[in-house]
Amino acid sequence: MDAASVRRSGGEGLTAYLVEQALALRLDALSADALEVARACVTDWLACSFAGLSEPVATILAESMQEEGGRPQATLIGQAERGTVLQAALYNGALSHALDYDDVNLAVPGHMSAAILPAVIALAEHRGASGEQVITAFAAGYEAACRIGTLVEPAHYANGFHATATIGGIGAAIACARLLELPAEQASHAVGIAATQSAGLKAMFGSMTKPLHAGLAAQAGLRAALYAQRGMSSRGDAIECDKGFARLHGSDFNVDAALSAPAGHWHLTHNLFKFHAACYSTHSTIEAVGQLRQAQPLTADAVESIAVVAGEGCSICNIQQPRTGLEAKFSLRAVTAFALLGIDTADLHTWDRVTEPEVEALRQRVQVTLVPGMSLSESRVSMKLKDGRTLERHFDCGTPSPDKQAQTRKLRAKFKALVTPAAGADKTQALLGVLEKFEQANDLQALLRLCRPDASPASAGLQTP
Repeated sequence: MDAASVRRSGGEGLTAYLVEQALALRLDALSADALEVARACVTDWLACSFAGLSEPVATILAESMQEEGGRPQATLIGQAERGTVLQAALYNGALSHALDYDDVNLAVPGHMSAAILPAVIALAEHRGASGEQVITAFAAGYEAACRIGTLVEPAHYANGFHATATIGGIGAAIACARLLELPAEQASHAVGIAATQSAGLKAMFGSMTKPLHAGLAAQAGLRAALYAQRGMSSRGDAIECDKGFARLHGSDFNVDAALSAPAGHWHLTHNLFKFHAACYSTHSTIEAVGQLRQAQPLTADAVESIAVVAGEGCSICNIQQPRTGLEAKFSLRAVTAFALLGIDTADLHTWDRVTEPEVEALRQRVQVTLVPGMSLSESRVSMKLKDGRTLERHFDCGTPSPDKQAQTRKLRAKFKALVTPAAGADKTQALLGVLEKFEQANDLQALLRLCRPDASPASAGLQTP
């Protein structure tokens, strides 16, 4: 199956084409930038996972899995006991998305690392796969997921589906099929088994169910690949068939977009990392307000009102009266108040401050207007000051960093900030040392041993740098 024939047929054979491309991917085919980003995705995913350990969703899932029992096949990050591979995919996926601090790709739009990596890493640990095999499988699933995103967006997301849950599960299935080296027919069946499990409502944003979506996607994708390996069948054209994934989940069916390579050839190079612990669609507002504060001294008392204009798709982050830290992460009004008050939105403890009187008072002066024609990553901020002046700033956080090495250095600082409180300085340094050479590892044992609370760098056979 080739791209030209898929185009001529109006999309017939698309599932098979995506599967064939994924199964054929080799690590040395990735550009240097794509490989750098793939490695960075693992680092950022693990950092966000450690940071999420104290979140209620992590406790709920860990206690539920302990009650369920099961064979100790894979690591549950931050837990002394291991779980089954399916439990690990669910737990680690939800854990990594618990704070909404993990990376995104606007082609989907969603959190593909949180959906794909937990499935691949759990399977790799159980099967003894190497770091190179993990990175290759992750890249294969990630690229396929982004192509599916361009196929069905924007209607899929606009209809209310959380693409992390829906498309992420299919990406996880393709990644696990690549790791298992399934034949093309079985891998296509895995896509169908994952596609029929696709669910996830944007209405759940601001609750613990949103991070659960990432875990369920990882678990569904891994389950699909394992079932397909054992001979379970499905339709081999689940993405494009009548009443299949694309046709039922939205009105868009952009075959040319799905078959076209993005700038730089790899969707991985368009991955966006978060440096504010909130919904990515709030980041441009935070940056715009921050730039206005930096341009001249501004205090909350000097501001009469603030108008924020964002795209209509940003209804996901327009909770008007947030009462919890989770809700604050999806409130343009709240983040505007935080940014103007100089409250650090990279700090995990920031978000519970949403009900403080000073924050609430300023939030009441913020008006949000959502308009068509603006992307999920844009924001226009207009501040009316009490002295009669009006300050304006436009920002778009949707442009990926052109310097991937500098981005990695910034992510290492984020990793230290998030992991050290949970794991200690020595273990954090040891983890960074392993992650820096991730694709060179023969297996994941040293890395994952360090993810358990009873382990030390010495017990994992490592020395801290």
